[in-house]
Amino acid sequence: MGSPIGVLQARLLAEINSTVHGSDLHLERYDRPAGDPGLFGPDSVVWTVHSHPAGMLTGGFAALFLQSLHPLAMAGVDQHSDYRQDPTGRLNRTARFVTTTTLGSTAAAERAIASVRKIHLRVRGTAADGRPYRADDPALLTWVHTAEVACFLAGHQALAATPLTPAECDRYFAEVATVAERLGAEEVPRSRAEVAAYLARLRPELRATPAALEAVRLLREFGRSRREKAAVRLLTNASIGVLPGWAVAQLGLQRPRSVRLLWDRPLARLGARVMVWACGPSQIRAAALARATSEPQEPWQGPVIAL
Repeated sequence: MGSPIGVLQARLLAEINSTVHGSDLHLERYDRPAGDPGLFGPDSVVWTVHSHPAGMLTGGFAALFLQSLHPLAMAGVDQHSDYRQDPTGRLNRTARFVTTTTLGSTAAAERAIASVRKIHLRVRGTAADGRPYRADDPALLTWVHTAEVACFLAGHQALAATPLTPAECDRYFAEVATVAERLGAEEVPRSRAEVAAYLARLRPELRATPAALEAVRLLREFGRSRREKAAVRLLTNASIGVLPGWAVAQLGLQRPRSVRLLWDRPLARLGARVMVWACGPSQIRAAALARATSEPQEPWQGPVIAL
């Protein structure tokens, strides 16, 4: 029997992994082949940002809120996603893609990207306003990517013990753009200034459709148990604080500034410390680090026979 603290830590870790990653971490995506840095490698800023569990979950909820404001992107989710029937499965698949492309081997990352590209070919239709959409549209891919990574970075900056420097933030956007480009996005913003200009340019196209408001409501209510629902409410409250003010207003997510500053943010930071403690050294990150820093194995040539 372990100590009560150890038992609590193990239980919290199991619950977090189950909710975010599902029943299997699939370490074979991360622990081989030796010497393979993957798409980014241990010295990348992407590894730093995407390895902070609370920052990623807070940023992830913020990203879903922000992405929903694009009527064509939201139409694709509304008409093709099973997020209403299986929200946990949707979370698992999204987390698996981000984790695999961040920390996985080069081959595993490329397989994940190819799989998503194949799925995108089938996601097309007509939005409520009569406009056609398709998930492999480079412009939509750029929107989904930019909204996502801007929120991931905002979540990290809000909750990490050591926020990134401005130069590191620019490096993050430049590095992570490679995933969007491999998915088919074009003209991907690669710095804080480019992201800000891109969001300003897109604002006239963004609005809260009925489908977006429904998605926000379901996200705020997500959870399979009272404890999970409480954690989601804490994270979504924190995510409101990292969204642009205009997005918060359009989605009707306003919370008084005093509540955000004196309640939401401190509670989120406390929850972040608990989450980082519970997760401990990530099994996935440890496997990826061991793979990336190991000496490549020479292919076996068979026995050398002296003549």
